[in-house]
Amino acid sequence: MSSNKKEFINSPTFFVGVRGNGIISFGSGQPDLPPPPQIYKILPEYHSFKYGLTQGQINLRKALAKQYSGARPENFVITNGASEALDLTIRALSQKFGGGKLLLFRPYYYSYPFLVKLAGMEPVISDLKEGKIDLDDFKKKVKGCKAILINSPSNPTGKIESIETLKEIEKIAQKLGIYILSDEVYKDLIYERENYLLHGPYVVTINSFSKTYAMCGFRVGYLYARDKDLVNRIVEIKARTSMNTSILSQEMAYEATKVPRNQVESQIKIWRQRRDMIYNGLKDLGFDLWKPEGAFYVFPKIKNSTQAVNDLFYKYKVIVYDGVWFGVPGRIRLSYAIDTEDIKEGLKRIKSYIGSKKGKI
Repeated sequence: MSSNKKEFINSPTFFVGVRGNGIISFGSGQPDLPPPPQIYKILPEYHSFKYGLTQGQINLRKALAKQYSGARPENFVITNGASEALDLTIRALSQKFGGGKLLLFRPYYYSYPFLVKLAGMEPVISDLKEGKIDLDDFKKKVKGCKAILINSPSNPTGKIESIETLKEIEKIAQKLGIYILSDEVYKDLIYERENYLLHGPYVVTINSFSKTYAMCGFRVGYLYARDKDLVNRIVEIKARTSMNTSILSQEMAYEATKVPRNQVESQIKIWRQRRDMIYNGLKDLGFDLWKPEGAFYVFPKIKNSTQAVNDLFYKYKVIVYDGVWFGVPGRIRLSYAIDTEDIKEGLKRIKSYIGSKKGKI
């Protein structure tokens, strides 16, 4: 940052691991709350260092099966975070169908199009309407697709889909024989209602311990599917790529499954308080944005989002993510998974930035 020649920021990878030196980061969606202390209790006695099962340790899969009605341990694959679960599932679908189209909703999480293309599939885009799925547009574009990828609550918008919309998509997908990949990593962070779990023979549920239990660095995610053929394909691919997910991390994740539900729900009060603080703060500064209903992101409009990302970082030491990375120029994503004092300071710096632009945002 002290160099006269500054690297132009055009990818979220620029910010990976960037912290300290007075920087306020609204970037990475990484909870600052500590993991439940229960997960550490195994450390002094843990002495297993052999390869684990590629599909995942049986005790963790049994524990997860209890959380899903009618599920069995063989319906689960434990992965290196939700990212690997998505990657493996899309690659297995591409293998199954010999490529094909996969429908994404835009704004999308920035990895989605990359994973689809990497697997040899073609992304089909349906634009959200006020942050929600446009069923009319969806019905037009879903024909001919092999799969749909849904993320509710959404990264980057913080919006949740109505239960009625999710049920309609369920019905259409089942009728057409289309797979639904349901990215549920924020399912425990909903402020408006209980989570609705998509279900059916062609549904693949993607989840993680990263957000609910603040275990991002442990890299434990999983997928749940009733399609035995798809699960077998995924396990075969994983066996030839990453092999087993860290067995120590899996054991800690197993301990996390024992954490009382009220302990998880108590965090919602903290997230809601931060949501209100950043939402109201940005509104007071003149930003146009949706009010988040889940997750921990806001996605306000701003002119020349790419320049704003660069100026905020180099001139004000504030990290935000460019809407371009999520398929929507003219917005920036801010994560409020940070301490309230940092939120307040970050808003002050953003106010100074707006002042330098004479309030034109």
